[in-house]
Amino acid sequence: MICDYQTNKVYLAEGIKGYPKVAENLLYALYKEGIETEYLPHSKSKKHVWARDYMPIQLEEGRFLKYVYRPDYLKNDKDYIPNYAGMIRKLGLNCKPTSLVIDGGNVVKWDDAVIMTDKVLKENPGYDEYGLRFRLEELFETDVVFIPWDRYEMFGHADGMVRFIDRRTVLLNNYIDFDRSLRERILRALDGHFEVKELQYDTPRCSKYSWAYLNFLQVAGHIFVPGLGIEEDYMALEQIKQFYPDHRVLLVPDCLELVRDGGALNCVTWTICEDVQIEK
Repeated sequence: MICDYQTNKVYLAEGIKGYPKVAENLLYALYKEGIETEYLPHSKSKKHVWARDYMPIQLEEGRFLKYVYRPDYLKNDKDYIPNYAGMIRKLGLNCKPTSLVIDGGNVVKWDDAVIMTDKVLKENPGYDEYGLRFRLEELFETDVVFIPWDRYEMFGHADGMVRFIDRRTVLLNNYIDFDRSLRERILRALDGHFEVKELQYDTPRCSKYSWAYLNFLQVAGHIFVPGLGIEEDYMALEQIKQFYPDHRVLLVPDCLELVRDGGALNCVTWTICEDVQIEK
């Protein structure tokens, strides 16, 4: 399994142009840091901006897992589901297919583990928990750990809840600030698998959008944190710098419009590890 920190190329849907400030600031930040970036084919609609959710999962260099992207929250709005099969063909990706319904935003990965919310059980009602975990582990070729779905978030994505710091340590979002009951359930699910670090914000009333900071873009030794123009921006930046001392951590300003629509920088990017030719 390819980890986020191992990736070195970013793809964006052209629909990101529907968020002009985000597009300008993110593309400038990536360009300034020398990170290769391209647009996905067949992705001009603003509704197709959430590239992480529908693009395949990279198992190893040159090999991917293609799943069915048909989440229940889009059953009445299928315009949000792009021609991802056409994208995959156009890019010439080598994929193994599965008929399981998976959402890329619900796959948080390290080389030997994947964390998902248990909403994947709802999306695949033909399986019980044991059977679905077994099948996912076959497909991902690694262990799978389920955490409880945050029912206040209809998407059921794990990438706004937890991210890997290293092989045995994960960073949990700031549930301690607003939902201690769910925090305890997540900690129980992760216990025995990982050491858990936590984000927390020292403010009288934490912003309802603070979840977005953990939905950062990690690529090529960099972490790009969404800036919301609020007090918590620099609290988040400083904490993430401390948890990822081997990364260059940067704030991408003016992401609030994107976050209000339900996603942040991890959601709108698809990152892969591509062979880098070294000049002799």
